[in-house]
Formats: sequence, C-alpha cells, structure tokens
Amino acid sequence: MADISTTAEWEIELGMQLRALRLRQELDQIQLADRAGVALNAVKNLEGGKGATLTSFIKVLRALGRTDWLRTLAPSVSISPLQMLKTRQPRQRASRQRRKNV
Repeated sequence: MADISTTAEWEIELGMQLRALRLRQELDQIQLADRAGVALNAVKNLEGGKGATLTSFIKVLRALGRTDWLRTLAPSVSISPLQMLKTRQPRQRASRQRRKNV
C-alpha cells in the first residue's frame, strides 16, 4: 500500500476496502444500505471516498461484520509501563517508632 498522508487519500482507501468487503459478501449497495439502516447515498459516499458521518461508517462496518476495525482505530487507553516509571513517586522508608525510656 502506498504512503497515505492526506485525509482524502484515507477516505479513498477506506472506501475501496469497504467496497471490497461488500463485494466479497455478495451484497449490492442497496442491500448494504438496508442492512446498515443508512441511506444509499451514505454507502455510495463512503465507497467513493467522499466521506459520510461517523455514525454511517459505524453502521456500515457493523452490517459488514467488521467492528474489529473500530477496535484498531480506537484501542482502549492504558498507561504504558515507561510512563508509570516516569510519574512514580520515590519510595519512602517507613520510620520505626522509637521507644521511650520509662
């Protein structure tokens, strides 16, 4: 795959991949739009790299059974071990209680 750097290039690439998924599942655009609950123009715009709403994109991915794409786009946030080391407070020793001489 060529280096994709612009938003328009990403839209075209994602559109081509959506179209390929749809064709592999032997669906036409009308069937996919019905399954996804979106307008036919939304499917056409997505596949044509013209963009659509995020809601339409998610619905189409669900209809194609590819919600795994969303997980790769938005992985769950976690703290990296290196970041934890940088923000960790220095350890302090517990002090012993001193005995009073009675």
